[in-house]
Amino acid sequence: MLIKLVNQIDLNEAFQYLQTPAAGGTNLFIGTVRDHAQGKQVVKLVFEAYAPMALKELEKIANQAKANWPIEKLLILHALGEKQIGEPVVVTGVASAHRNAAFEATRFLIDELKKTVPIWKKEYYQDNSIWVNAHP
Repeated sequence: MLIKLVNQIDLNEAFQYLQTPAAGGTNLFIGTVRDHAQGKQVVKLVFEAYAPMALKELEKIANQAKANWPIEKLLILHALGEKQIGEPVVVTGVASAHRNAAFEATRFLIDELKKTVPIWKKEYYQDNSIWVNAHP
């Protein structure tokens, strides 16, 4: 399992980590900064976390996924700091013998992360900024 809070997400490194001869299916979900939210033009995002608690919650989610699906490899990466439009900010990934398990487990990881992990984001618009849940 690879679970990290990072400054920059390297998508090639994430994909390489998931490679294993035992997996017939590898699935990556990549969340990026979009250019709009709440009807406004987004300029950038800033992510903050209480790292010890966030990592503990991420590990809990990963262990739940491993208990529910036959997973060969699993990763969860979340970026912290200032991020520009188009940059990856979260990646969940699973390698499994079969695609169904890879798809289902990857979706579980991102959905649970959005519900439970204490990561906060500040959205900067052209006219102001606000703090919002990391994953509204």
